[in-house]
Amino acid sequence: MARIAYDDEAAAAFEATRHIPDQGLAAWRAAVTRHLDPRPGARVLDLGAGTGRWAAAFTDWYDDLDVIAVEPSAAMRARCVHPRVLPGDAANIPLPDHSVDAAWLSTVIHHVPDLAAAARELRRVVRGGGPVLIRSAFAGRHEAITLFRFFPEAIRVLDTFPSVADVAATFGACGFAVTAFDQIPQTTASSLSECATRLRREAHTPLQLITDDEYAAGLARLHRAARSEHGPVIDALDLLVLR
Repeated sequence: MARIAYDDEAAAAFEATRHIPDQGLAAWRAAVTRHLDPRPGARVLDLGAGTGRWAAAFTDWYDDLDVIAVEPSAAMRARCVHPRVLPGDAANIPLPDHSVDAAWLSTVIHHVPDLAAAARELRRVVRGGGPVLIRSAFAGRHEAITLFRFFPEAIRVLDTFPSVADVAATFGACGFAVTAFDQIPQTTASSLSECATRLRREAHTPLQLITDDEYAAGLARLHRAARSEHGPVIDALDLLVLR
């Protein structure tokens, strides 16, 4: 079970606020291209695809790339913008053995209750030598994420997420090796004011798992800063690549 329930309310909040425009993802596109080798006809699994924004981006970025989205939440699947989305989760990927050339997991690894089961399933479905690309905020790595500047109490939630070492060790036991680990910048919003206006607590796991008082205090800090700070909001998440 995920750390939070992606019911209709959470899925709607995610759909409304977590999409980053393509122009804010230039560095992610370059990183994915570098590690994925998206040749025509290659098949990519978007595991825990949510509303399908990454699956749709990959389809837009690369000609003739075959992207299959898998998502456990019915509410998320109902909002998926990618046409090929299947019910399933990291421990039960509804695909045949050795049927994809690569797998993409974006901000989902902390929702996986059994990392070992996920590693075994990915070893099963990803063809030998194919990459597993994990985009995430990992435990202990909050410094480059604006959200934690204003909601420092949420760091304690982040620190319950898997660490890079946890993921590397668990996947290593299934034959994967780390081949890259990079911090990738993204333009999350045009300004702090936009962040403050668009923020929905339901769309962020760390914010759902702090207290109401802590959330209110953080929201007040964000609105105060938004009145005086200008310019785009640049965050950076980690990309862990295993083969």
